[in-house]
Amino acid sequence: MMDNRWMYIVLSVVFVVISCKNKKDANLVSENKSDATKAPSPETSLIKQLPKGIKTPKGMVWITGGTFYQGAVPKDTMAMNHEKPRHKVAVDGFFMDTTEITNKQFAKFVQETGYITTAEKEIDWDEMKKQLPEGTPRPHDSIMQPGSLVFTKTNISVSNFQDYSQWWKWTINANWKHPYGPGSSIQNKENYPVIHIAHEDAEAYCKWAGRRLPTEAEWEYAARGVNKNSIFFWGDDGQLKDKANTWTGEFPVTNDKADGYERQAAVGSYPPNSFGLYDMSGNVWEWTSDWYNTEYYKEVSTVKDLILNPKGATEPYNAANPYAREIIIKGGSFLCSVSYCASYRLSARMSSSHDSSTDHLGFRTVVDLKMLSTAKN
Repeated sequence: MMDNRWMYIVLSVVFVVISCKNKKDANLVSENKSDATKAPSPETSLIKQLPKGIKTPKGMVWITGGTFYQGAVPKDTMAMNHEKPRHKVAVDGFFMDTTEITNKQFAKFVQETGYITTAEKEIDWDEMKKQLPEGTPRPHDSIMQPGSLVFTKTNISVSNFQDYSQWWKWTINANWKHPYGPGSSIQNKENYPVIHIAHEDAEAYCKWAGRRLPTEAEWEYAARGVNKNSIFFWGDDGQLKDKANTWTGEFPVTNDKADGYERQAAVGSYPPNSFGLYDMSGNVWEWTSDWYNTEYYKEVSTVKDLILNPKGATEPYNAANPYAREIIIKGGSFLCSVSYCASYRLSARMSSSHDSSTDHLGFRTVVDLKMLSTAKN
């Protein structure tokens, strides 16, 4: 869904990249070898139940370990090719945040560490051009300033939904403290999900908190809960009202706010899934730890043995954007709609450049049993 941070800085760069999308760079195509570890013993060896005497970290719940089929269920008519084929995996039990990380939580991290997010830093052209087609001209200094991507509604209906620049605008000085640029703030939004967070920002928070980002398999397993073969965490009924924060109306022109919100909602505003997790569908996309590789599901589906705790592809590769190094994001956001992007489905997966940040992308963390000694409560 998302291209590199630079794609939206100037349209000239956008069109250069679009023209290159179908060209494969032989030097960037990975061997697509999975680093998933085959289960050394039957499913009974999984860590399922929380061991006695172990205290659950504050704000988290225990996700009982088990097996499931990762990827699109056969009855999902909206599923995309990169969600197929489904494949059976096993996941050890772990703790997961009940909500997305909030502005209040992230502010505490920044206060204690002095951390500066990617969106607040000067843009390094030498680093940026590594992800650009050779010969791409440097944008003007007036544009090469700290900032992030902000969604802006269009004035008229859209026919070409592949041209994201129609609604994504590079906004100078937009960041987690000023989500819509200068003059905006997060005042009275302490319990809203923190946004404008690049992957390295999420990882920095995790290091401070003694936690980590979930793998794609962990994320999807936790999101499914007891509904392991359903399209949505609540079942197969696609009626979204009161279930998730999504786009209701004509995207990207009008949002009638039938679900109560036009943009982000405070965490926990909608019903949780069976594990007690909120906003696993809609609100904001969430970072995982896995590289996005368009060939990974095809490759891993050939493994005959049960795969234990898969960690995704060893290298990133997107045939449509071979210059990018993209990470998998899950869950959909307030911009997802039936007519445009039904990515509030459980198997939905999209990618975002590791250095990108937007106003509809955040994260939540996990802790496994080996990490408990360093995790903050």
